Amino acid sequence: MHIVRIGTDADELRPAEEIGAKAANLARMAALGLPVPPAFVLPVQLCAEIIAGHAHATRHLRDGLKEGISFLESATGKRFGDRRQPLLVSVRSGAARSMPGMLDTVLDVGCTQDAVHGLIRATGRPRLAWDCRRRFLESFGETVLELDQAAFAACIAELVATEHAGSDRELDSEALERLASREQALIEDGADGLLEDAFAQLEAAAQAVYRSWMSERAMTYRSLQHLEALEGTAVTVQAMVFGNGGLASGAGVAFSCDPSTGAPRPMIDLVLDAQGEDVVSGRRAPDTTEAIARELPKLESELGDALKRLEHAFADVQDVEFTVENGRLWILQTRTAKRTPRAAVRIAIDLVHEGLISKDEALKRLAEIDLASLAETRLVSAGKAATIGIGACGGIGIGRAAFSSESAQRLSAAGEPVILLRPDTSTADVAGFALAAGIVTSVGARTSHAALVARQMGKPCVVGCRDLKIDPAAKQAQLGNLALAEGEWITIEGDAGELYLGRCETIRTRPEAELAEIAAWRAQSSRQGRRAAASQ
Repeated sequence: MHIVRIGTDADELRPAEEIGAKAANLARMAALGLPVPPAFVLPVQLCAEIIAGHAHATRHLRDGLKEGISFLESATGKRFGDRRQPLLVSVRSGAARSMPGMLDTVLDVGCTQDAVHGLIRATGRPRLAWDCRRRFLESFGETVLELDQAAFAACIAELVATEHAGSDRELDSEALERLASREQALIEDGADGLLEDAFAQLEAAAQAVYRSWMSERAMTYRSLQHLEALEGTAVTVQAMVFGNGGLASGAGVAFSCDPSTGAPRPMIDLVLDAQGEDVVSGRRAPDTTEAIARELPKLESELGDALKRLEHAFADVQDVEFTVENGRLWILQTRTAKRTPRAAVRIAIDLVHEGLISKDEALKRLAEIDLASLAETRLVSAGKAATIGIGACGGIGIGRAAFSSESAQRLSAAGEPVILLRPDTSTADVAGFALAAGIVTSVGARTSHAALVARQMGKPCVVGCRDLKIDPAAKQAQLGNLALAEGEWITIEGDAGELYLGRCETIRTRPEAELAEIAAWRAQSSRQGRRAAASQ
């Protein structure tokens, strides 16, 4: 089996069908000279064989991992699981087509007790080291051992309360060491000796990522997006860079333009002192623009330059995951951004005007959009919103409140439009997303995986409604002194991030100027086609 190496003079470019779109784009970024941590890729072809449990596939997997780790050790000057200069890695999925948040990832693999002491020795930061250890235990426990995330959340909440902290971000190194000890006790019975064997962790993580191809949410997503022909996922193993090393570090997601409206301005979400899953999982709200500018004054300029380079290289709007480690920017992933139909129209026109794509290419990209029904819905004299969050996907959604995918399915089956309300944007709710007229969450960011899925499906989405206390078990939400019960009507405005109680009046308008320009392109293309046919 052939593994593909990425970074440090390894410039092998392979198609997405072989190594997944994530790794193929990672290799292109490395070839462009962008700051990409070194990585290696196990191919898509291994996925079905691993899932089937073939012995030869397990041997190929193990041999590929050994060869790849040797490459990463050479590229970084670190050693996997070492007590002095430890190498930690992420183990990520990646199909030939993007499936945001539907497949699994395991972070901080290789973070044994020895590696914790090595990180302390190498960085002088015990808090960073113990934070990596507890994050590894949580990631490994949830993904590899398939334990309920709620058990880890309860450990964190209990310790945060004991320490009188605002969140786990405020826990010191000693508290994080105690947290890691408690979480280890949760999982060590099922870990079968894996927790202190770095390579055993790696092999188990890679197998779990391959297995996630057959998870219920992944299969549902492929069915909804007509991706049944995909053959499986690749597995990318990449050297960790640490966004959780203090306020000069962080993890984020950026779009090279607004994927909801198509406006030509970057959209950036960053969580300081965090790792990537904090952002894309939707469990943490992003830091403010002011906080980011204060702690990382050069980031906006550096990231803006990288986004522009990527948009030109790929000739399309990009969705980029990045990490900042002690002020240094690292690009971890880029992909073509999911967008709403109205954004797709504006983006296509702008790319033609910039000379990045032809008119014929723009028409091809818009072929699946029903331009005749394209309209923008706006509220008419709605009054004051009941609460305001963060607009993650534009448009107006009006429907009955549902607090689970099951409730959304039941109300929808009765012919009622539904607004799905959840505490956070979990991709496990993808079936509910597909039925809903809109989505609301009490925490999360515009760039979380589930917000991307909502945008791709064209569903108005409001996240981060902090004043809205959603209780799925009780099938209600609390908004100040008001209780919102399941089945009650609500209206959301996905651009401004507003939520209204009841059914609001709306008006629909069409983007006539953009539609007229596209009609002119089509007429020109038709004339050229007739001339070409006549000359033959």
